[in-house]
Amino acid sequence: MVFGKTVRRGVTKSPGRWPEVDDTVDNFKDVLIIGAGISGVGAAYRLQEMAPELSYSILEGRERAGGTWDLFKYPGIRSDSDIFTFSFPHTPWQGDTLLAHGEDIRNYIVDTAYANGIDEHTHFSTMVTAANWDSSTDLWTVDALTNGVPTTYRSRFVFLCTGYFDYSGGYTPDLPGLEEFSGQVVHPQQWPEGLDHTGKRVVVIGSGATAITLVPSLAADAASVTMLQRSPTYIASLPMTDPFTTITKRLLPDSLAHSALRWRNALLMVGSYQLCRRAPKTARRVFRAMTKAQLPRGYDVDKHFKPTYAPWDQRLCVVPDGDLFKAIRSGRATVVTDRISGVTADGIRVESGEEIPADIIVTATGLKLQAFGGIELSLDGTRFEAHDKFVYKGHMLEDVPNVAWCIGYTNASWTLKADMTAQAVAKLLVYMRSHGYTHATPDRQGKAVESRPVVDLASGYVTRSLNELPKSGTERPWSVRQNYILDRIDARFDDLTESMTFGRAAQPKVAGSNPPGMENVYRIESRKIGMQ
Repeated sequence: MVFGKTVRRGVTKSPGRWPEVDDTVDNFKDVLIIGAGISGVGAAYRLQEMAPELSYSILEGRERAGGTWDLFKYPGIRSDSDIFTFSFPHTPWQGDTLLAHGEDIRNYIVDTAYANGIDEHTHFSTMVTAANWDSSTDLWTVDALTNGVPTTYRSRFVFLCTGYFDYSGGYTPDLPGLEEFSGQVVHPQQWPEGLDHTGKRVVVIGSGATAITLVPSLAADAASVTMLQRSPTYIASLPMTDPFTTITKRLLPDSLAHSALRWRNALLMVGSYQLCRRAPKTARRVFRAMTKAQLPRGYDVDKHFKPTYAPWDQRLCVVPDGDLFKAIRSGRATVVTDRISGVTADGIRVESGEEIPADIIVTATGLKLQAFGGIELSLDGTRFEAHDKFVYKGHMLEDVPNVAWCIGYTNASWTLKADMTAQAVAKLLVYMRSHGYTHATPDRQGKAVESRPVVDLASGYVTRSLNELPKSGTERPWSVRQNYILDRIDARFDDLTESMTFGRAAQPKVAGSNPPGMENVYRIESRKIGMQ
């Protein structure tokens, strides 16, 4: 099934107010989008829709589109956000299940790209390694390896749709004795094709979204599956479908049904998050009661499913139709809450003295955070240090011209924020081009800003990698907020000139020294952004 429009839409370049680029510059595009996952394809769609006169290319390191959904291949891989908010607002999701399988999501991304001609702009097996800004030309030089061969691109603007984790490998803690284990050790991020777990004893280390997805999937065929966790996490059971979704899909046209379900689910997510943060004691009781009702009578709920932290201090996990709890009730899966003292040839020994037998150990122990897909950013040859700078309006970087970085929500669907970012970037590019500006640089102008982590979670994968990421402030426009409704309101009334310095290559950046015909525009904009 093909999602999206049925007519492939081309993009034509029309004359504009940006200066022409030397014809000798190879591989030039107005915009380079890095990454062909759901963020990159969404960014390309909005660019074609809102700024069709701009040329662009997508550079993707993998051989196929899909990003995360092409990378992860472990059993049961699925979304942990509802699919109607996770999918694009402009391309209705076909189906009525709330949580979607990974392969279906990848196909949806690929079909959307094909239906809108985005695939024609995509260069696969092109791994971007570095990007340097040249302030004398206001152009980025982007270095990449295409099938291992060095390639150079140039562009006015770089849109980093790379996510915030390292695709090359996940995090594995030091497990004493692991080298003595006689079975197979697997990380979910590098799941071997054809791994046969049938009739095997499997131990899954971890308690996050990946672990709770794997356990019921593996339990269907394994001899035994044990989820070994150091501490519990909050888990909510969601129905795979519900009457409102079914009726809405049946009665309304695709686009209207999709919009209605998207808004309904977004509001539910925002509301439940606010309840958890404003009334954590009440939320704890609700989670405990819901969990207890799905477990066998007499089960030690507090030991295995009562976290020590408040709801949403770490990301909430969801299970479709309570599949994890069903596996526990059936006896096909067990949970052990303890610390690992060492790995033996035949399994894992925990601090209580118990040894858990295993033929396969799955280290579902988290991601490694990474800013900008590991791309080294430089400004006139000087390396940009991300951890010293703030994020501007949730998607640009302090003191870095003509770059956007797409990061989604941690308390709601990634795509809700990614699509707003894509629209904001397209809007900025249209504004710059119409005014003849060749650079736009977020600028604090000396204002002191209180900092906090850009990913506001206490999860281990976040706390051990904070020095890899830029910072968030506590007030706009330097705060990274986790509130879809407020962000939508801000986006509606956004002032593009707020704390932003605009200018033109090879021209003084002060009022009165502007290209012909631009004197009044530059003077007005300088006043708006507080320049003297």
